[in-house]
Amino acid sequence: MSMPGLDPDLLKAFVVVAEQQSFTRAATMLNRTQSAVSMQIKRLEERLDVQLFHRTTIKVDLSTAGEELLGYARRILTLNDEAVGRLREHKVEGVVRLGVMEDYGAYIIPPLLTSFVAGYPMIHIEMETGLTCSMPERLGDTFDLVIAMHPEGKGEGQFLRREQAVWAAGPDRSSVELNPLPVALYPQGCLFRKWAMEALDSVKRPWRLAFVSQSQAAVESIVAQGLAVTVVKSGMFPKRLRRLTIEDDMPDLPGADICLHRAANISPAAMLLADHFVEALATADSNV
Repeated sequence: MSMPGLDPDLLKAFVVVAEQQSFTRAATMLNRTQSAVSMQIKRLEERLDVQLFHRTTIKVDLSTAGEELLGYARRILTLNDEAVGRLREHKVEGVVRLGVMEDYGAYIIPPLLTSFVAGYPMIHIEMETGLTCSMPERLGDTFDLVIAMHPEGKGEGQFLRREQAVWAAGPDRSSVELNPLPVALYPQGCLFRKWAMEALDSVKRPWRLAFVSQSQAAVESIVAQGLAVTVVKSGMFPKRLRRLTIEDDMPDLPGADICLHRAANISPAAMLLADHFVEALATADSNV
Protein backbone atom coordinates (compact mmCIF):
# COMPACT_ATOMS: atom_id res chain seq x y z
CA MET A 1 0.00 0.00 0.00
CA SER A 2 1.46 3.36 -1.05
CA MET A 3 1.90 6.23 1.41
CA PRO A 4 -0.49 9.17 0.96
CA GLY A 5 1.03 12.28 -0.60
CA LEU A 6 0.92 15.63 1.17
CA ASP A 7 -0.44 18.38 -1.07
CA PRO A 8 1.30 21.71 -0.28
CA ASP A 9 -1.99 23.60 -0.77
CA LEU A 10 -3.69 21.43 1.84
CA LEU A 11 -0.72 21.80 4.19
CA LYS A 12 -0.77 25.59 3.79
CA ALA A 13 -4.45 25.71 4.72
CA PHE A 14 -3.74 23.47 7.72
CA VAL A 15 -0.88 25.66 8.98
CA VAL A 16 -2.89 28.88 8.65
CA VAL A 17 -5.89 27.41 10.49
CA ALA A 18 -3.58 26.10 13.21
CA GLU A 19 -1.88 29.48 13.63
CA GLN A 20 -5.12 31.49 13.54
CA GLN A 21 -7.14 28.95 15.56
CA SER A 22 -10.07 29.95 13.38
CA PHE A 23 -11.44 28.82 10.03
CA THR A 24 -12.92 32.30 9.47
CA ARG A 25 -9.63 34.17 9.97
CA ALA A 26 -7.75 31.53 8.00
CA ALA A 27 -10.18 31.91 5.08
CA THR A 28 -9.59 35.67 5.08
CA MET A 29 -5.79 35.24 5.03
CA LEU A 30 -5.98 32.64 2.28
CA ASN A 31 -8.47 34.70 0.27
CA ARG A 32 -10.90 31.78 0.16
CA THR A 33 -14.33 31.03 1.53
CA GLN A 34 -14.65 29.37 4.92
CA SER A 35 -16.32 26.34 3.33
CA ALA A 36 -13.42 25.95 0.88
CA VAL A 37 -10.87 25.97 3.72
CA SER A 38 -12.99 23.49 5.71
CA MET A 39 -13.09 21.22 2.67
CA GLN A 40 -9.29 21.38 2.35
CA ILE A 41 -8.83 20.36 5.99
CA LYS A 42 -11.35 17.55 5.54
CA ARG A 43 -9.47 16.26 2.48
CA LEU A 44 -6.18 16.33 4.40
CA GLU A 45 -7.72 14.48 7.34
CA GLU A 46 -9.18 11.85 5.00
CA ARG A 47 -5.85 11.42 3.25
CA LEU A 48 -4.01 10.92 6.53
CA ASP A 49 -6.90 9.12 8.25
CA VAL A 50 -6.57 11.26 11.37
CA GLN A 51 -8.43 14.12 13.04
CA LEU A 52 -6.30 17.25 13.00
CA PHE A 53 -8.46 19.68 14.99
CA HIS A 54 -10.83 19.78 17.93
CA ARG A 55 -13.55 22.27 16.97
CA THR A 56 -15.58 24.28 19.49
CA THR A 57 -17.89 27.25 19.16
CA ILE A 58 -15.11 29.50 20.48
CA LYS A 59 -11.93 28.34 18.76
CA VAL A 60 -10.17 25.56 16.92
CA ASP A 61 -7.48 23.57 18.75
CA LEU A 62 -4.99 21.12 17.35
CA SER A 63 -5.42 17.46 18.13
CA THR A 64 -2.42 15.35 19.13
CA ALA A 65 -2.04 14.27 15.51
CA GLY A 66 -2.36 17.89 14.41
CA GLU A 67 0.40 18.98 16.78
CA GLU A 68 2.68 16.28 15.35
CA LEU A 69 1.90 17.30 11.78
CA LEU A 70 2.38 21.06 12.27
CA GLY A 71 6.18 20.97 12.47
CA TYR A 72 6.45 18.71 9.45
CA ALA A 73 4.01 20.86 7.49
CA ARG A 74 6.01 24.02 8.13
CA ARG A 75 9.25 22.33 7.08
CA ILE A 76 7.68 20.92 3.92
CA LEU A 77 6.28 24.33 2.94
CA THR A 78 9.63 26.01 3.61
CA LEU A 79 11.48 23.49 1.43
CA ASN A 80 8.84 23.86 -1.26
CA ASP A 81 9.29 27.65 -1.31
CA GLU A 82 13.08 27.30 -1.37
CA ALA A 83 12.98 24.86 -4.27
CA VAL A 84 10.60 26.99 -6.33
CA GLY A 85 12.55 30.16 -5.61
CA ARG A 86 15.86 28.56 -6.46
CA LEU A 87 14.64 27.18 -9.77
CA ARG A 88 13.13 30.53 -10.71
CA GLU A 89 16.43 32.24 -9.90
CA HIS A 90 18.24 29.94 -12.30
CA LYS A 91 16.11 31.33 -15.13
CA VAL A 92 17.47 34.84 -14.56
CA GLU A 93 19.00 36.25 -17.73
CA GLY A 94 21.30 39.19 -18.35
CA VAL A 95 24.81 40.52 -18.89
CA VAL A 96 26.93 41.61 -15.92
CA ARG A 97 29.88 43.94 -16.57
CA LEU A 98 32.64 43.29 -14.04
CA GLY A 99 35.80 45.28 -13.35
CA VAL A 100 38.57 43.69 -11.28
CA MET A 101 42.31 43.75 -10.58
CA GLU A 102 44.42 41.65 -12.95
CA ASP A 103 45.66 39.16 -10.34
CA TYR A 104 42.14 38.58 -9.03
CA GLY A 105 40.87 38.33 -12.60
CA ALA A 106 43.50 35.72 -13.40
CA TYR A 107 43.45 33.57 -10.26
CA ILE A 108 40.60 34.34 -7.85
CA ILE A 109 37.56 35.17 -9.98
CA PRO A 110 37.59 32.39 -12.64
CA PRO A 111 36.86 29.53 -10.19
CA LEU A 112 34.06 31.60 -8.66
CA LEU A 113 32.59 32.25 -12.10
CA THR A 114 32.72 28.55 -12.91
CA SER A 115 30.50 27.67 -9.97
CA PHE A 116 28.25 30.68 -10.58
CA VAL A 117 27.66 30.05 -14.29
CA ALA A 118 26.91 26.39 -13.54
CA GLY A 119 23.99 27.54 -11.41
CA TYR A 120 22.95 30.48 -13.61
CA PRO A 121 23.77 29.49 -17.19
CA MET A 122 21.71 32.32 -18.72
CA ILE A 123 23.77 35.06 -17.03
CA HIS A 124 26.79 36.22 -19.05
CA ILE A 125 29.75 38.01 -17.48
CA GLU A 126 31.93 40.53 -19.30
CA MET A 127 35.12 41.04 -17.27
CA GLU A 128 37.70 43.80 -17.64
CA THR A 129 40.96 43.63 -15.68
CA GLY A 130 43.41 46.37 -14.85
CA LEU A 131 44.04 49.15 -12.36
CA THR A 132 40.91 49.58 -10.28
CA CYS A 133 41.61 53.05 -8.87
CA SER A 134 39.21 54.72 -11.33
CA MET A 135 36.84 51.82 -12.00
CA PRO A 136 34.32 52.69 -9.24
CA GLU A 137 33.84 56.09 -10.91
CA ARG A 138 32.65 54.26 -14.03
CA LEU A 139 29.96 52.25 -12.28
CA GLY A 140 26.73 52.37 -14.21
CA ASP A 141 28.37 53.57 -17.42
CA THR A 142 30.99 50.85 -17.92
CA PHE A 143 30.58 48.46 -15.00
CA ASP A 144 27.81 46.92 -12.94
CA LEU A 145 30.23 45.56 -10.33
CA VAL A 146 33.82 46.44 -9.45
CA ILE A 147 36.17 44.62 -7.10
CA ALA A 148 38.78 47.22 -6.18
CA MET A 149 41.75 47.66 -3.86
CA HIS A 150 41.91 50.48 -1.30
CA PRO A 151 44.25 51.51 1.52
CA GLU A 152 43.47 49.57 4.67
CA GLY A 153 40.46 51.00 6.50
CA LYS A 154 39.74 53.60 3.82
CA GLY A 155 37.88 51.68 1.15
CA GLU A 156 34.34 52.51 0.18
CA GLY A 157 32.04 49.76 -1.00
CA GLN A 158 31.49 46.43 0.75
CA PHE A 159 34.56 45.01 2.48
CA LEU A 160 35.46 41.51 1.25
CA ARG A 161 38.90 40.69 2.61
CA ARG A 162 42.28 42.16 3.56
CA GLU A 163 45.53 41.67 1.65
CA GLN A 164 49.06 42.50 2.76
CA ALA A 165 51.49 44.12 0.30
CA VAL A 166 54.93 42.44 0.34
CA TRP A 167 58.19 42.71 -1.57
CA ALA A 168 59.16 40.00 -4.04
CA ALA A 169 62.35 39.16 -5.92
CA GLY A 170 63.76 36.39 -8.06
CA PRO A 171 65.21 33.17 -6.58
CA ASP A 172 68.68 34.69 -6.03
CA ARG A 173 69.74 37.92 -4.31
CA SER A 174 71.23 39.63 -7.39
CA SER A 175 68.56 42.30 -7.80
CA VAL A 176 68.30 43.02 -4.07
CA GLU A 177 72.01 43.79 -3.79
CA LEU A 178 72.09 46.29 -6.65
CA ASN A 179 72.47 49.98 -5.91
CA PRO A 180 70.30 51.77 -6.79
CA LEU A 181 67.65 49.07 -6.30
CA PRO A 182 65.87 48.24 -9.60
CA VAL A 183 62.11 48.16 -9.16
CA ALA A 184 59.45 46.78 -11.51
CA LEU A 185 56.08 48.38 -10.97
CA TYR A 186 52.75 49.18 -12.57
CA PRO A 187 51.69 52.52 -14.12
CA GLN A 188 50.69 55.59 -12.13
CA GLY A 189 47.45 55.10 -10.23
CA CYS A 190 48.51 51.74 -8.78
CA LEU A 191 48.55 51.71 -4.98
CA PHE A 192 51.47 49.27 -4.91
CA ARG A 193 53.56 51.64 -7.05
CA LYS A 194 52.80 54.54 -4.69
CA TRP A 195 53.51 52.48 -1.56
CA ALA A 196 56.76 51.06 -2.93
CA MET A 197 58.15 54.49 -3.78
CA GLU A 198 57.08 56.04 -0.47
CA ALA A 199 58.47 53.11 1.55
CA LEU A 200 61.89 53.19 -0.15
CA ASP A 201 62.11 56.97 0.17
CA SER A 202 61.17 56.76 3.88
CA VAL A 203 64.26 54.61 4.61
CA LYS A 204 66.39 56.62 2.15
CA ARG A 205 67.23 53.58 0.06
CA PRO A 206 68.33 54.54 -3.48
CA TRP A 207 66.14 53.02 -6.18
CA ARG A 208 65.32 53.35 -9.85
CA LEU A 209 62.21 52.51 -11.84
CA ALA A 210 63.62 49.74 -14.05
CA PHE A 211 60.43 48.40 -15.59
CA VAL A 212 56.81 49.56 -15.93
CA SER A 213 53.93 47.51 -17.31
CA GLN A 214 50.21 47.08 -16.86
CA SER A 215 50.74 43.32 -17.22
CA GLN A 216 51.22 41.43 -13.99
CA ALA A 217 52.67 38.48 -15.92
CA ALA A 218 55.28 40.72 -17.55
CA VAL A 219 56.31 42.30 -14.23
CA GLU A 220 56.54 38.87 -12.59
CA SER A 221 58.70 37.54 -15.43
CA ILE A 222 61.13 40.46 -15.19
CA VAL A 223 61.44 39.93 -11.43
CA ALA A 224 61.86 36.15 -11.80
CA GLN A 225 64.85 36.81 -14.10
CA GLY A 226 66.56 38.75 -11.31
CA LEU A 227 66.25 42.10 -13.10
CA ALA A 228 64.21 43.92 -10.44
CA VAL A 229 62.09 43.60 -7.31
CA THR A 230 58.37 44.32 -7.12
CA VAL A 231 55.36 44.38 -4.79
CA VAL A 232 52.67 41.67 -4.74
CA LYS A 233 49.80 40.54 -2.53
CA SER A 234 50.86 38.14 0.22
CA GLY A 235 47.81 35.95 -0.31
CA MET A 236 48.66 35.50 -3.99
CA PHE A 237 52.43 35.29 -3.80
CA PRO A 238 53.90 33.87 -7.06
CA LYS A 239 55.58 30.49 -6.55
CA ARG A 240 58.59 31.34 -8.69
CA LEU A 241 59.45 34.47 -6.67
CA ARG A 242 61.05 34.92 -3.25
CA ARG A 243 59.52 36.97 -0.47
CA LEU A 244 61.71 39.77 0.85
CA THR A 245 61.65 40.98 4.44
CA ILE A 246 63.32 43.52 6.68
CA GLU A 247 66.32 41.15 6.77
CA ASP A 248 66.80 42.04 3.09
CA ASP A 249 66.81 45.73 4.07
CA MET A 250 63.32 46.15 2.60
CA PRO A 251 60.87 48.49 4.38
CA ASP A 252 57.45 47.39 5.56
CA LEU A 253 54.45 48.00 3.31
CA PRO A 254 50.82 48.80 4.17
CA GLY A 255 47.82 46.48 4.02
CA ALA A 256 45.03 46.77 1.48
CA ASP A 257 41.27 46.29 1.65
CA ILE A 258 39.52 44.49 -1.19
CA CYS A 259 36.02 45.93 -1.60
CA LEU A 260 33.02 45.27 -3.80
CA HIS A 261 31.33 48.24 -5.47
CA ARG A 262 27.86 48.03 -7.04
CA ALA A 263 26.21 50.37 -9.50
CA ALA A 264 22.91 51.93 -8.46
CA ASN A 265 19.80 49.95 -9.38
CA ILE A 266 21.72 46.91 -10.62
CA SER A 267 19.91 44.09 -12.37
CA PRO A 268 18.83 40.85 -10.64
CA ALA A 269 21.65 39.10 -12.52
CA ALA A 270 24.27 41.52 -11.13
CA MET A 271 22.79 41.26 -7.65
CA LEU A 272 23.11 37.46 -7.76
CA LEU A 273 26.75 37.68 -8.86
CA ALA A 274 27.52 40.28 -6.18
CA ASP A 275 26.02 38.07 -3.47
CA HIS A 276 28.03 35.14 -4.82
CA PHE A 277 31.28 37.11 -4.54
CA VAL A 278 30.45 38.29 -1.01
CA GLU A 279 29.71 34.76 0.17
CA ALA A 280 32.83 33.30 -1.43
CA LEU A 281 35.43 36.00 -0.79
CA ALA A 282 34.34 37.30 2.61
CA THR A 283 34.62 33.78 4.09
CA ALA A 284 37.78 32.73 2.22
CA ASP A 285 41.23 32.82 3.77
CA SER A 286 43.25 35.56 2.10
CA ASN A 287 46.47 34.19 3.66
CA VAL A 288 47.71 37.62 4.64
